[in-house]
Amino acid sequence: MADWRPAAGPEMLRLRANVLTRIRQFFAARDILEVETPLLAPATVTDTHIDSIPAQVQTGDGPKTFHLQTSPEYAMKRLLAADSGACYQICKSFRQGDAGPRHNPEFTMLEWYRPGFSLEELMTEVEQLLQEFLPQSPIPRLSYRELFLRHLEINPHQIELKPLRQLTQEKLPVHAANLDATDCLQLLLGQAIEPNLPEYCFIHDYPAAQAALAKIKPNPEGEPVAHRFELFCRGMELANGYDEETDAKTLRKRFEHDQQRRANLDRPIPEIDEKLLAALKHGLPPCTGVAFGIDRLLMLLSGANSIAKVLTFPIDRI
Repeated sequence: MADWRPAAGPEMLRLRANVLTRIRQFFAARDILEVETPLLAPATVTDTHIDSIPAQVQTGDGPKTFHLQTSPEYAMKRLLAADSGACYQICKSFRQGDAGPRHNPEFTMLEWYRPGFSLEELMTEVEQLLQEFLPQSPIPRLSYRELFLRHLEINPHQIELKPLRQLTQEKLPVHAANLDATDCLQLLLGQAIEPNLPEYCFIHDYPAAQAALAKIKPNPEGEPVAHRFELFCRGMELANGYDEETDAKTLRKRFEHDQQRRANLDRPIPEIDEKLLAALKHGLPPCTGVAFGIDRLLMLLSGANSIAKVLTFPIDRI
C-alpha cells in the first residue's frame, strides 16, 4: 500500500506557520514590501554548480521550454529596477538533483533586497532576523582569507593552482588533478574548514571567481574579492548575501563565461536572461540582497537531522 502520510507531523506544521508569521511581522515592522514573482521563466541561472528543472509549457506560440526558478532573484531585480523599493519574498525554489539530509529539489526560500544598504548593514539585519528565533551573542564575521590562513596556512586569493591542487589532495580523499581553483577551494572550505567553524558565523569576502552576481571589490589587503557573505549555523549554510552587481555588461561577461564552462563540462547551457540585463541597463539601484533557507531554519529550531523531517511531502513522498 502506498505511504500517503506526510513526513511532517502537526507540531512541525504549526512551527512552520509560526515561523512564516513572525518573518512577515519582522519585515512589516521595517516597511519592506512582500512581493510575488513567477516560478516559471524561459531563462534561468548559468552557474555551473546549479541546475534548474525544465518544464514544457504550451503557449500561444506552441510548446516552449521554461524553467522552475532556482531563486526569485532575477524577477525581483526587475521589480527593483522598476522602483519597487525594498522588498522580500517567501516562495518555493527548485534545483535539479538536490536530494539529501540538507537538500530537497523543492524548497522554501526567503529572499530580500535592500536598496542603499551596505553589506555590513545587511549582515546586521540577517542577524536580527535570526535573533527572533535563536537568541544569542553577536555573530562573529570572519573573512574567507583569515579562515584559510588560520586552518590551512594559505592565502586563497593568491595561491597558484598547482600547489592548491596538491594541498587539496593531501587534505581530502579526492583526485584533484583536473579540479580548478574554485572547486579546490570549495572542497577545502566544506570539508577541512566548516567542521571547525564557530556554532554561528558569517564568512565574507569570497574569491573573486566565486562572485556570481556580486560586486568585486578590494579587501583591506588590496586583493580583489567577491563582496558577498554566507551565514553558517551549526555547520550548515543558512543564508547567502551579495552586494549586488548593477552593471549589465559585467554580468553578461560572467554569464557568457559560465556558458563556456558548461560547454567544456558537456553540461546543459541555459540561455542568458536578457530581460534581467535590460532591467540592469535601465537602472538597478545600488542594493544588497540575501537568500535565506526557511527549511534549514526549521531544522535548527526543531533539531531535525534531515530536511525531509520539516517538509510535508519531501521528494520521496510526493
